[in-house]
Amino acid sequence: MTPLQRLFGYARPYRLRLAWAVAAMLLYAVGSAGLAYLIKPILDRVLPQQQDLRFIAWAIVGLYFLKGIGSYLSSYWMAEVGQRVVMDVRTALYRHILGQSAGFFARRSTGQLLARVGHDVSQIQQAVSETMGDLARESFALLGYAALLFYYDAKLAIVCGTLAPLIVYPLVTLGRRVRKTTHRSQEAYEQLSHLTVEAFTGHRIVKAFGMEAYESNKFLRASEILYRTNMKVTAELAALPPMMELIGGLGMAGALWYGSREISLHRLTTGEFTSFIAALFLMYGPAKKLSRVNANLQQAMAASERIFGLMDAHTEVREQADAPPLRPFTAAIEFRDVSFDYDDRREPSILRGVSFTVRAGEMLALVGRSGAGKTSLVNLLPRFYDVRGGAILIDGVDIRDVAVASLRAQIGMVTQETVLFDDTVANNIAYGLPSVSRSAVEAAARAANAHEFIGALPQGYDTTIGERGQRLSGGQRQRLAIARALLKNSPILILDEATSSLDTESERLVQDALANLMRNRTSFVVAHRLSTIQRADAILVIDRGRIVETGRHDDLLARGGIYAGLYERQLRGTGTEGLRIEN
Repeated sequence: MTPLQRLFGYARPYRLRLAWAVAAMLLYAVGSAGLAYLIKPILDRVLPQQQDLRFIAWAIVGLYFLKGIGSYLSSYWMAEVGQRVVMDVRTALYRHILGQSAGFFARRSTGQLLARVGHDVSQIQQAVSETMGDLARESFALLGYAALLFYYDAKLAIVCGTLAPLIVYPLVTLGRRVRKTTHRSQEAYEQLSHLTVEAFTGHRIVKAFGMEAYESNKFLRASEILYRTNMKVTAELAALPPMMELIGGLGMAGALWYGSREISLHRLTTGEFTSFIAALFLMYGPAKKLSRVNANLQQAMAASERIFGLMDAHTEVREQADAPPLRPFTAAIEFRDVSFDYDDRREPSILRGVSFTVRAGEMLALVGRSGAGKTSLVNLLPRFYDVRGGAILIDGVDIRDVAVASLRAQIGMVTQETVLFDDTVANNIAYGLPSVSRSAVEAAARAANAHEFIGALPQGYDTTIGERGQRLSGGQRQRLAIARALLKNSPILILDEATSSLDTESERLVQDALANLMRNRTSFVVAHRLSTIQRADAILVIDRGRIVETGRHDDLLARGGIYAGLYERQLRGTGTEGLRIEN
């Protein structure tokens, strides 16, 4: 199907409303043609002879009422269908985007996705409601006027109709140009959205480096590109009315020449010819609207292509049909010869031949230089990405063979970049658990050493913390994330450098909360400060995608290898303050 056909497929559930809208359009067309028809009896009987004056007067009122009712109801019902279709498309697109893998988001900017969900979907609204309404309503009106023309004089109607091909060709050509230019306009808007999101989310860095003017100039250049592209669309659309007027003028001149001759030969009355000319004049309005309908449809097609192109982008993490849920974790997690890379190269380089086993209740620490592949490794466990080679097994079951939701339900995460939402403290802690009690939320907050600072907030647990929790300190945000993980109570836990950016006091509180969180759980800890993993059951040292050392803290120090070197450098760099041993 074409993008436009797919778009109108979303209108199928609202067929009844569309049928009522079409019926209202027919009323509009009957009223419009009827008013044009009344010109003949007005000129032939009412004005010269005063015949049927009352009937014609009431007929005029009735036809205007009929036309008005048809216009109102058709516009309302088409707008309702359009709004519902846009709501369905936007919701489907939003759900599709949320269901994509982490790789999908890595390849696309937030501004890009916002432009598709917002601007592009808004453009199709006009096509589904206003444009399609105009297309049907004005087409019916044109058919009514055309029937009237043929009723009065078929030859004269054919003379006027010979100019129709002159209208169609430029409309088609112009429509293609509008569609192409609209694509460029949408891409320019996408870039503008990207710059806006980047500057707003990074506003502190922008201010700290005094880059307000630089970012403003970038935005201005992108705005100018959007302005020029939109003006090209406007120029192409503005060419339609004068073109229609010129062609309409030619048709009118031909009708006037032919009609005057027919009147002189007494083949037409003055009333009939005047009614014919009036109907011809009245056809100009619907024809002019229809000329813009094609351009609007082309714009909608351009937006639809981008929307459905994104909806056809399927995630790399695919769930098998009828995949069973993962049974509760009880025994061990095994990475078996795992290889991974973010690209589709044949020789993966991020992780290569990684194999190890973690038993239930153990704490596994992952250390290594920046870029060694530690975070990539833990991102494979909840299937944010899928392995390129090998397998990950939980209790002997390949995680690719089970339902993704059931897998992730058994995994809790706390990361260095804490993700919180512009909602209340309580709702952030209870995220994903809407029916949990307030007492359970408070218990999780106490275990995460967060209850005290929450109580000092203006509305306590009902305080809204702002976008990304910006009204809280880094340590407070991290403790809320730990409380959220505690409340989820998952048997498997991933800690990705959860304390690396905190000050000493905040780290102490967070470490105590993490100790509560890891108790009786199987933990994967990506460590920046090696002093925090001395009690780990096993430490994996990863270098260039491979496991190069394995053991406990004391054993690895005694070997004098990469781990010992990393520990020695941290010891010299931080002093004894950074070497608090975690209980």
